Amino acid sequence: MAKRAVHRRARKILGEEPVALVWCEIHKTIPTPPEEVHRAAGRGRLKPGHHWLLYVGAVVFFFIVVPMMLLDKLGTGRRDRPNARSSGSGSGRDRDRDRGQDPANGVFDGDWSLTAGQLLLHWYGHSPNPKRLVMLARDRVCVATSPRRRLSPTKADDFRIVAEFPLDQARVEAEAGQPRGFATFRLRFADGSWLEAGRLGEPEDADHFLRTING
Repeated sequence: MAKRAVHRRARKILGEEPVALVWCEIHKTIPTPPEEVHRAAGRGRLKPGHHWLLYVGAVVFFFIVVPMMLLDKLGTGRRDRPNARSSGSGSGRDRDRDRGQDPANGVFDGDWSLTAGQLLLHWYGHSPNPKRLVMLARDRVCVATSPRRRLSPTKADDFRIVAEFPLDQARVEAEAGQPRGFATFRLRFADGSWLEAGRLGEPEDADHFLRTING
């Protein structure tokens, strides 16, 4: 289970014991909204932030590893693989076609003007950290996050509610029997919009959360 600090903080900001809670993420890339929609929403960030070590690793990779790989390839000679090139081209066309069929990338319903779309437009504006804590209370669903770029899901004690919906405006739903490591759930809103989250953290919390919404 999440550590006492997390549950203590959840009780404090909810004013009651949460029915269930789970750390999760938008587990796919948020699609790019139309320019006018993004501008009207304040041009908030649509991608999570990264720790500085990631940028150091990228620099090392591109300026040290990549040149070494190129030198090694030149030393061993180029191999002609027409079949691989042909197959790759076809796969690329297939991927482009698949993306064209689902411009929302399976993240949400695709309508930026509805509740889910508006929530996504401000998703990373609340925090550059990808993790969100979804809390179920007796009469509402709350989404909370920590303003920090880095956090420990088991020890975080500074998260705050950034979105709150009464139960007649939002519900959480998920397919039963999903493997925990790949489980996802949807926040479905009264206007018909929805968004999907995954990468559920803390196994016991995730199991209890999924049992609760499927109970």
